[in-house]
Amino acid sequence: MNAAVSALRSQFPLLAAAPGLHYLDSAATAQIHGAALDAVIRHETTCRANVMRGTYALAEAADRAFDAARHSVARFLNAGSAEEIVFTAGATAALNLVAQAFGNTLKAGDRVLISVAEHHSNFVPWQMLRERTGIELALIPVGADGVLDLGRLPELMGSRCRLVAVTQCSNVTGAWSDVAAIVAAARQAGARVLLDGAQAVQHGPQDVRALGVDFYAFSGHKCFGPGGVGVLWGRAQVLAALPPFLGGGGMIGEVTFDNTTWAAPPQRFEAGTPPIAQAIGLAAALDWMMTLDWPQIHAREQRLGELLIEGLQRIPQLRLLGPATADSRAPIVSFDIEGLHPHDICQVLDGRNLALRGGHHCAQPLLAALGVEACTRASIALYNDETDIQALLDGLVEVQRTLT
Repeated sequence: MNAAVSALRSQFPLLAAAPGLHYLDSAATAQIHGAALDAVIRHETTCRANVMRGTYALAEAADRAFDAARHSVARFLNAGSAEEIVFTAGATAALNLVAQAFGNTLKAGDRVLISVAEHHSNFVPWQMLRERTGIELALIPVGADGVLDLGRLPELMGSRCRLVAVTQCSNVTGAWSDVAAIVAAARQAGARVLLDGAQAVQHGPQDVRALGVDFYAFSGHKCFGPGGVGVLWGRAQVLAALPPFLGGGGMIGEVTFDNTTWAAPPQRFEAGTPPIAQAIGLAAALDWMMTLDWPQIHAREQRLGELLIEGLQRIPQLRLLGPATADSRAPIVSFDIEGLHPHDICQVLDGRNLALRGGHHCAQPLLAALGVEACTRASIALYNDETDIQALLDGLVEVQRTLT
């Protein structure tokens, strides 16, 4: 194994304990880094208390740690301020928050533009909003390679588009969206932009100000942090104009029988007890990520993607989904083998200590557009190396021998 990768793997408790595991399912859940796990344990064993308004030392320590976590996320995203960071239960919750809060500012006839390539969490909430309020929902199509086809973008937006909600990177094909072109068209139409960054964050820090979007959502469990926590970043002035999503403790200014006023963002959108320990663990993961040499990691991930794509293209009856080259996608590679079900493929590979995911990947509209019902997906992260790729290619030889 590559020495640099071996050193990285040793920092992930599960991978350190399972040296023979070829984990290629990081697009679903990345492994938790030791610093994130240590931060969760440290919080739960030294300053477990609820945040906001506690007047004893333990609660004040929890407040400081939670506030520091918000600042860490802001640094990772290059946000304008920590007050632009809203903690949620995950990317799905963050996307639903926008669909509810921003959706409550829309009326019948207003248009939301999404794409065929969206994860269901950035597809279904907008369908639900359409049913509830009568908004129009329009779709950006994809080409045969799964890349968003932006040729009709101005037409699809029309004159009533209020929001464009798209993925930064497909969880099936790995195809990157042309965010700059989408943002430019949205600004021309006077629309806001929501970016689903769930598949991008594990590949390095993001710069929401450079991206030019208005909202950015991601999950902690996809960027080496704990599960049960996510982030919605929103421009300060945009968040300030939105009504709350959930009602309860922590999100109010004052409550009387006749009226309730709202707290300022981000508290306005964090009703109830937030995911305190999870947010602290996420911050530790992001702080660690910001110490890494990302150009070097990107080069290695792309090289592994190239090796995998080249190997898959030599396998009979196998169809590669998405862009044909690794430099056009994140290191997420899905494929279909004629006559074989992805679940059967994954079960055979599991017998060789290979962890991949098979199914529709919560992206049924995209798979329908690509002409398949399900596919097998391998996703590469910074703790993978050439041995994982070769193990998969060797495993697929056994798959065909066993299942055909």
